Formats: sequence, structure tokens, C-alpha cells
Amino acid sequence: MTSAAAKLLTGLVLAGGRAERMGGRDKGLLALAGEPLVVHVVRGLRPQVAEVLISANRHLEDYRRLGCRVVEDEPRERYQGPLAGILAALRIVETPYLLTAPCDSPFLPPDYARRMQEALERERASAAVVVFGGGWQPVFALLPVELRDDLGVCLASGERNAGRWLRRQGAVAVSFSDEAASFQNVNTPEELSRLEALWPGLDPTVLERG
Repeated sequence: MTSAAAKLLTGLVLAGGRAERMGGRDKGLLALAGEPLVVHVVRGLRPQVAEVLISANRHLEDYRRLGCRVVEDEPRERYQGPLAGILAALRIVETPYLLTAPCDSPFLPPDYARRMQEALERERASAAVVVFGGGWQPVFALLPVELRDDLGVCLASGERNAGRWLRRQGAVAVSFSDEAASFQNVNTPEELSRLEALWPGLDPTVLERG
């Protein structure tokens, strides 16, 4: 990723959910190898973008102490899914594009931004989304800021499904089948404990095999 290309992108780490499968604990702040889980995601995104934002709806000061701007959902949209956090970020970004990732994906590949940008330009698409194993992964997306008005209308209509919205935009599916393990996330306390025990030097495919 060249520095010129990175300047076109703002990264957004999505940490605004309820994390019900984690017992309601704030997933992004759970410790992995002595650091909040979200820090590993920020570290993976930072070399690929101009700035990293964090979307959060609680423990805002804890997130701010990590050195990123924190974006809170509008009150009427709070805890309405990732689209609400994405919209809040699209309203304030200073770059033409927003690149998203959830707070529980500590293995982001270093070519994530480059491959998404190349696909967007090659296909002249309105957005890009990661796909592997035959399925879309809509929390991993590249979006132009011009989509914010349409997304606002979408949320106002009650739509909360990120995949449906991206399909309506004509998003290009970007295959990461060769790096699918790098997009593995952590959904349960058991997965986090297993990850902690194996860190550092962990091959992320261990989560697939588990």
C-alpha cells in the first residue's frame, strides 16, 4: 500500500455492539496478550490508512485513551447494528473512502486495503466487500463517503442488514479465500481463552480448526 493510496482511506474499527455472546462485556476492551482486543485491530489497520476511528457506544473514554478518534452512534440509532456505526463515521471522515473491520478480528492481512481498493477501481463499483467460503463478510467493507445519504435513508426505513444494503449498492465481492483465516473473529469467551493460550506466534487457522 503506497502512502498516496493510504491517504484516501480512513479505517473504522466497529466496537459498538452489545457482544451478547460475550456475556454483554465490551468485546473490544477484552484483553488479548495484555492489550485490549481492539488494539490488535487498530495496529493491523493503521499502516494501511490515513487515520483509524473506533465506533463505540460505551466506555468511550477507555477507547479514546487508545489514541484514536471515537465515533458514537446517533442516540436513535444506538445498538442498531454495524450500519449505524458506519453511518456515524461516514458523516465525519475527511477522506474519500472508509475501510471497516470489526473489533474482534486481530489477524487483518497487510494487503487488505490494497486488494479492496484495486477491486473497487477495476470493477468501477460503488463499494467493495470481503468474501470467502462462498459468503459475504459485510463488516469488512470499503465504502465511498458518497453513500452516507443513501445509508441514512436506509437506516431511517428500518433496514439493519449490512449485506442487503451492500448488495443494493452493487458492491463488488472481493475474494480473500487465500487469506480467509486472517479474517477469523472471536465470538465467545472460550474462543478468546484459546487464542490467549496460543498467542504469540499464532497461526490464525487454529480458530478454523478448533
